[in-house]
Amino acid sequence: MTTTETPPVDATTALAERLLDGVIATLELAAVHLGSELGWYRALAEAPATAPELAQRTGTAPRYAREWLEQQAVAGLLTVDDEAAAPDARRYALPEAHRPVLVDRDDLAFMPPFVHAALVFARNVPRLLEVYRTGQGLSWAEMGDARDAQAAANRAYFLGPMASQDLATVPEIDAALRAGGRVADVGCGMGWSAIGIARAYPQARVDGFDVDEPSVEQARRNAEEAGVADRVRFTTVDAAAAGEDGGYDLVTAFECVHDLADPVAVLAAMRRMVRPGGTVLVVDEKVAERFTAPGDAVERLMYGYSLTCCLPDGLSTRPSAGTGTVMRPATLESYAGEAGFAGVDVLPVEHDFFRFYRLRAAA
Repeated sequence: MTTTETPPVDATTALAERLLDGVIATLELAAVHLGSELGWYRALAEAPATAPELAQRTGTAPRYAREWLEQQAVAGLLTVDDEAAAPDARRYALPEAHRPVLVDRDDLAFMPPFVHAALVFARNVPRLLEVYRTGQGLSWAEMGDARDAQAAANRAYFLGPMASQDLATVPEIDAALRAGGRVADVGCGMGWSAIGIARAYPQARVDGFDVDEPSVEQARRNAEEAGVADRVRFTTVDAAAAGEDGGYDLVTAFECVHDLADPVAVLAAMRRMVRPGGTVLVVDEKVAERFTAPGDAVERLMYGYSLTCCLPDGLSTRPSAGTGTVMRPATLESYAGEAGFAGVDVLPVEHDFFRFYRLRAAA
């Protein structure tokens, strides 16, 4: 090896550096959450500011604003006009390319809800230590504001391309909804999926069902604010007992089947609710079809969610299937078979994180 060549990095050093990068990233997520919640990004999107100006605009403390602005510039999220200026004279700006990611909540690139969710899940680690030892669970209701972060993370997609583009690519679904079809949205959470369908299809009527009362109450408020409360209604009920027999043209479950303690019972209820010739649609995580190690970034992300949220929530009700976030296609197919479906088709809907499954009725 010549003196100009870089020596190889051994596996121990590489892992240590990777974990250090993770520590830095975690602390930077905390800073992003502070900036989002305190309104600092929104204020900077309106106009650049010094630390005293930013503090005055947002009703916050100047010294904290200054430290945050410096950190954000060092991290590359903000720009500064004059690094050599006195600390309180430096003027910081939010690059236009960063605005969709940090400010515009209807943009698909908007990330603060995902940051919030990661911090909430990490905050629960001390409680997870106990349930990991005892085998018990930790429900959404016990995770503080996790439900708010989860709902906000899906908001832009559910209100945007989910219905207007992705559902529209499935001819039988598009035709039924354009004709004023009825939809049952099982596990609707705070209602964004149901509201998105109603906005994309003005003739459709949507019933949302969820077992979590605070989520249902917020869903009703969201529907009112979106102007669709006349066509969207929400009910607090166990999904296995929801809806009307044969009353719906489309029955959906968006990103919830893997959380269910009894997914077979819920899928059987969905089969009961759909009319003959209607569609049962499950949209869940786009994990790999089989376990391999090491996995890609999506697998790593989904296992992270599973360890800190979805599996503990699933195990908070007993008995439980204990599915976890990483529900592979074969697992859903097994549940669907037990629920009385003839099979499962993966629909040709392109998405980085979601897979669309159509459950086929028995002949």
